[in-house]
Amino acid sequence: MIRTIILGSCVSVQGMFVGALSDGRISVCVGGTVYTGRPV
Repeated sequence: MIRTIILGSCVSVQGMFVGALSDGRISVCVGGTVYTGRPV
């Protein structure tokens, strides 16, 4: 499933959902790199 997250104040990343953290953030994978941020 593709999800979008926000990194910082104005950078967003869209990628394949990896997992959810207990603090509400989620992780997505883009080109082999995993990013963690707040879901949109």
